[in-house]
Amino acid sequence: MTNDSDRMVAGRTEVDWDAAAADFDDEPDHGLRDPGVRAAWAARLRTWLPGRPADVLDLGCGTGSLSLLASEQGHRVTGVDRSPAMVDRARAKLAGRDAVVLPGDAEAPPVGEQRFDVVLVRHLLWALPGPARVLRHWRDLLRPGGRLVLVEGVWGTLDPAGIPADLLTGLLAPLARQVRVEPLSGDEALWGKTVHDERYAVLAVV
Repeated sequence: MTNDSDRMVAGRTEVDWDAAAADFDDEPDHGLRDPGVRAAWAARLRTWLPGRPADVLDLGCGTGSLSLLASEQGHRVTGVDRSPAMVDRARAKLAGRDAVVLPGDAEAPPVGEQRFDVVLVRHLLWALPGPARVLRHWRDLLRPGGRLVLVEGVWGTLDPAGIPADLLTGLLAPLARQVRVEPLSGDEALWGKTVHDERYAVLAVV
C-alpha cells in the first residue's frame, strides 16, 4: 500500500545543494533575473502576503530570491536553508535589509520560541518525509491568524515527482480554518516558459 509520504517523494533524487548553489539562479524562477519573471513573482507574493509589514519565515529559502522580494515589500524576513552555500548567497542578496538567513533544517527551523505571520515554502514539502508531521510543526510556528503559503507541484510526465494539490489540501484540512488553491501552471511569466505539468500555490489560514 502506498502512503502519503511515498506518493509525494515518488521520483525524488538526492541533490547536492551546496554544489548546485553556484548555478541555481540560472533557472528563471530561481534567480528571478529576468525582469518579467521577477515582476510576476513579486505580484503573486503581494497577494499572498499580508498588506501590512509582517514577520515572514522563508523555509528552504535557497539563494533568497523570494526572501528578497518579501523584504522589498516591507516584510521582516527570516530565511532558513540547510545548505551553507545557499545561505551565503542568500545573505549576500539580503545584505543591509531587515532580514536574517539561518543555516538549518526546514523541518525543524532554528527559530526558538519566535512566531511568525507567514510561513513561506516553495518546492520543498514534496521532498520531505512525514509531510503531515512537518505541516503541523509549521502551523505551530504561526501566530493566531497566520498563514502558510506553499508553492508546490507535480513535475514531469514519464517519472513525475511532487505532491498533487488535492493531496496537500487534504493534509491541511484539519490544520487550517481556510485553505485555498491558486493554479500557477498557466502563468508563463512565472516560469519564463510554457509549462504543462501541475504547479500551484496553497494558502492556508490557521
